[in-house]
Amino acid sequence: MPLHQYDYVLAIGTFFALLDAYNNGANDVANSWATSVSSRSVSYRQAMILGTIFEMLGAITVGARTADTIKNGIIPNSAFRGDAGVQMLAFTCALAAASSWVMWCTRHSAHVSSTYSLISAVAGVGIATVGAKNVRWGWYGGKGLGAIFAGLGMAPAAAGCFGAIIFSLIRVVVHVRRNPVRWAVFTSPFWFLIAGTICTLSVVYKGSPNLKLNKKPAWYIASVTLGVGFGLALLSALFFVPYLYCLVINKDNDIRWYHMFLGPLNFKRPRPQGENEARVRDYAVVQNDPDMPEEKTVYGSESPNEEDFKGLPPAAIDGTPAMMATPATLVHGREAQQLSYREIMARNEERFHAKLRKKRGPLGWAMRTLHENPIGKGEIYEKHNIIALFKRIPAYIVCGALYGLHYDIHAAQSGVSGTPEGDRMQRVYGNAKKYSNEVEHTYSFVQVLTACTASFAHGANDVGNAAGPWAVIYTAWKTGNAAAAKAPVPIWQLAFLSATISVGLITYGYNIMKVMGNKITYHSPSRGCSMEMGAAITVLVFSQYSLPVSTSMCITGATVGVGLCNGTLKAVNFQRVGLLLFAWIMTIPIAGTIAGLLMGVVLNAPHFRS
Repeated sequence: MPLHQYDYVLAIGTFFALLDAYNNGANDVANSWATSVSSRSVSYRQAMILGTIFEMLGAITVGARTADTIKNGIIPNSAFRGDAGVQMLAFTCALAAASSWVMWCTRHSAHVSSTYSLISAVAGVGIATVGAKNVRWGWYGGKGLGAIFAGLGMAPAAAGCFGAIIFSLIRVVVHVRRNPVRWAVFTSPFWFLIAGTICTLSVVYKGSPNLKLNKKPAWYIASVTLGVGFGLALLSALFFVPYLYCLVINKDNDIRWYHMFLGPLNFKRPRPQGENEARVRDYAVVQNDPDMPEEKTVYGSESPNEEDFKGLPPAAIDGTPAMMATPATLVHGREAQQLSYREIMARNEERFHAKLRKKRGPLGWAMRTLHENPIGKGEIYEKHNIIALFKRIPAYIVCGALYGLHYDIHAAQSGVSGTPEGDRMQRVYGNAKKYSNEVEHTYSFVQVLTACTASFAHGANDVGNAAGPWAVIYTAWKTGNAAAAKAPVPIWQLAFLSATISVGLITYGYNIMKVMGNKITYHSPSRGCSMEMGAAITVLVFSQYSLPVSTSMCITGATVGVGLCNGTLKAVNFQRVGLLLFAWIMTIPIAGTIAGLLMGVVLNAPHFRS
């Protein structure tokens, strides 16, 4: 290899590329799937499986074009004057700044855009490396910063419009009808047609650069896309509609999912007698897990006593350091004051941990080990603390891998009942019309397809966040030529990074999902599929023009648009929307400044260029 002295830059750049992909899964993908999990259309584990499959499909088949925009559209390769080492360092610093910022935000359940974080970081290192005049601030054929940041406002607005149009259509066709259940069942093939067409359009029209499907004639693209869409609609009419007819219209609670394969024969099933309602899932939003014991005290109730704090992990209360907090200081030090919001959330988390400790299997063992072996008094090098630490390390590893899969999204995402956040969300839910579970159950199947479409679109668009800079670093290291970084992103890099995105979703996505589910507006399957469809359409349109818009911004915009369809501003939590906008805006200067400073310090270190 011609650049042996920069092997360490490649190693560091690879690490931060993987970290950026991991954060993308934990932050952006978790936000995308929060809609489906919040609507109860899929469980958290089902979302992990489907998200992994479709993220990788989208990244591998159509992800390379957006990566090229981030890689070559912001800083022209000519600005590096053939210095591959400086180019490697520039994109390594950009990845380090972006991934560190997004990781901090994810840890604190603050949702930000990993796309705009990386774009801002690339602009920051561009200023530090080649000067502001060499950074492409304008439009530059849709690849400059002007075009990219234009999507900051256009993409959420477009997604909101698309989502509102789709949900308004569902309301007119189904919800306002005299018999909405029957209308929902017999119009469901139309929504499978729409979802299938969009997903197929993503594959065929954008196409994988290696397959060159996007170079096919227009008639070929239209025929294949519509053929797949109508084929899916026909299959749903033959197999899905008869199954739903028996389940939600005839209220045949003896029918099982595998009876779906009987197709039209299900229409001949005898209608059961005495059934008053279909046994479908209750899609109403809840704020507490019924499997956990009720709280003795809530926000605004009587003062806590020392018994209430048994089992509560140490927390910083009234200035008391976390490792010094005890039940006595929690109660007597507060002089019988009411519980704070943070204390209530800590108590709720401890109740959930107590539930996990009762589980069988690796996670239950790990939670019991951590609970039974706390770090005691004194420094970490005390004998009893060293012994406890060695017992805790394998438990930490198991919890890190499995905790997210068992997290109680539905109990945590809406706020604990009795807190200011919980009361606010109750007011938001009260201004959203609730529809029957039978109708919502019909759209839960459609939402699974729309969620997969949205995940596919995310893989196509956002894998370029880490793939673009990593491709620059790897190609420059391999060839020793900065200009060679214009080569296409290898498929193996897209596959590897998409797998890392899935790991982030599975292990750490709950931090975002627990606050992004129902905290903007009320969710249900009919609303959720509208949100996801609107976001997917927006991402695919922008990605077609090589604009790396944020998928999370699109789903947020679509959520607000659908929430406004309730006919009142009170059905949307604009406090949460304002916090999101603030986090998005602050990402630009913070990520850019960190990356620029890091690049300036390292680039001017002695002997870097020797």
